[in-house]
Amino acid sequence: MPLSPLDIHNKEFTRGFRGYAEDEVNEFLDQIIKDYEIILREKKELEEKVKSMTEQMNRYNILEETLQKSIIVAQEAAEEVRRNSQQEAKLIIKEAEKNADRIVNDALGKARKIAIEIDELKKQSKVFRNRFKMLVEAQLDLLNTDDWEHLMEYDIGLTDIQNHVRNDQGNVELSKEELDNLL
Repeated sequence: MPLSPLDIHNKEFTRGFRGYAEDEVNEFLDQIIKDYEIILREKKELEEKVKSMTEQMNRYNILEETLQKSIIVAQEAAEEVRRNSQQEAKLIIKEAEKNADRIVNDALGKARKIAIEIDELKKQSKVFRNRFKMLVEAQLDLLNTDDWEHLMEYDIGLTDIQNHVRNDQGNVELSKEELDNLL
């Protein structure tokens, strides 16, 4: 056990013949006591400082462990988010591909229907064209017949028509407007 300043102060030495000068020894012992008290006080302060720093270091160690655990948890969460995002992206891509296939198939189906309708319209237009051509040709044939020339040869006067109408209907007279309407 270390000496205390009180131990040093109370220490008595036996006296011998021609020993040390008592005042010098006492003065030296007083100086040792003062220095020893200072050293003990500094030691106590340093021990408290070491204790405080040890406690602070322990807090920092706990904080460091907590931060490391938090980093690990954050990394795991980020990895989970990344995995979920990748899975979601794959699902979105798969759904988009399905929709694209459906849209393409719908468009191809509509294109086929339109092509069929176009073919049908072409057929109908050919039939219409042939019928119209036949009709026009028939009308041209009618125009080219001699019957038109024969009609132009008739020279019927108004009195002849009135007589003709009077004879057929039993003495009915027609006005000029009625006659025009009949013609």
